[in-house]
Amino acid sequence: MSFFDLSAKRLDGQPQDLSQYRGQVVLVVNTASECGYTPQYDGLEKLYEARKGQGFAVLGFPSNDFGGQEPGTAQEIATFCDTRFHVKFPLFEKVKTKGEGQSPVFAWLAKDGGEPKWNFHKYLVGRDGALIKAFPSKVAPDDRELASAIDAALAQPRP
Repeated sequence: MSFFDLSAKRLDGQPQDLSQYRGQVVLVVNTASECGYTPQYDGLEKLYEARKGQGFAVLGFPSNDFGGQEPGTAQEIATFCDTRFHVKFPLFEKVKTKGEGQSPVFAWLAKDGGEPKWNFHKYLVGRDGALIKAFPSKVAPDDRELASAIDAALAQPRP
């Protein structure tokens, strides 16, 4: 089973097969609107805009798992992300990233990448749907190590 065999609901409640991203490099991030790392939305959007033409996507999954820092409704999250950070990358419904009720997406990611320890934990998935590496919250979107890993994944041929 690969990442692209999973599905999730978009922030607007519509189901989406993640197979839509098959052949792309994907950065999955658990997000929160009231976290010290929330300004990373800006860097994630810049990363997405700079590389989306190369087959790269950022997928944001809001979560209230850490410190209750994502209490908003889907509409509040959408409005916040749009007005504060002009987020254009896909956002999904709020999910549980760990423990009982964990979303299938994060259960799959945690299998090899470990569960997130806080908001804005990042998982890099290759074009083949395999997990490449997980990055803790403190690794900013413009971090050299993350950028190098993304670029190396983008250099791989599409399956």
